[in-house]
Amino acid sequence: MDNEILKGIRERRSIRRFKPDQIKDEELQTILEAGTWAPTGMGTQEPFIVAVQNPEQMQKLAAMNAKIMGVKSNPFYNAPTYVFVFAEKDNYNNFRDGSLVLGNMMLAAHSIGLASCWINREDAMFASEDGKVFIKDWGLPDGLIGIGALALGYAASQPYTVKPRKDNYYRIIK
Repeated sequence: MDNEILKGIRERRSIRRFKPDQIKDEELQTILEAGTWAPTGMGTQEPFIVAVQNPEQMQKLAAMNAKIMGVKSNPFYNAPTYVFVFAEKDNYNNFRDGSLVLGNMMLAAHSIGLASCWINREDAMFASEDGKVFIKDWGLPDGLIGIGALALGYAASQPYTVKPRKDNYYRIIK
């Protein structure tokens, strides 16, 4: 069985080399909206999505993430857009819901010809004092935690190979 969604799921890859060109507003809007259609536990729609294209903020955010990671390089791979997902700290489904939001946005990006890469460490970034300032400045409510982020832009290169799926990945019990 095959269709466009299944094809996109098989073809999407994490990209770590981006062109410096900023993505179009319409493309960003499409990706963000796709995130809003992710399922959430009990239909709460509690995650928040923040797209950052401001160069000064992006530099600070990359430095925060790099410090946690223990590197000097940009953990967002110099993508022209960063997209962050937050959820209520006390929501049992916070990481589940936020992960589905990120997954929807990665598939949407691929479907319109953009590249993305999931970036980690946002839980630590936004638990810091500097991170709390960003949350406040962005007009988000108190009590949120960072779930994850996307580096987003136009791919400067594509992966050479695709790992085959492991044997026994799934089972069917009847």
